[in-house]
Amino acid sequence: MNKPNIAQKKSIPIDVEKNKIYYWCKCGLSKKQPFCDGSHKTTVFKPIKYIPEQNKRVFFCGCKYSLKPPFCDGTHKKI
Repeated sequence: MNKPNIAQKKSIPIDVEKNKIYYWCKCGLSKKQPFCDGSHKTTVFKPIKYIPEQNKRVFFCGCKYSLKPPFCDGTHKKI
């Protein structure tokens, strides 16, 4: 698997907590989208670590093709 699986063609809004560690799923196979559940172990992908500097709502990429991972950049509108 050299291309990530498209989990969904829209962003995934999540309220994140300051200084909490999040691991965004890059492979698209996780059953806990947008976060990693270890499904990448059969792929070439690794999760992306994200630690917010403040409590806020962020929009994680659901299609896995964003050029600004782990965040949505609208790429899903083109695939």
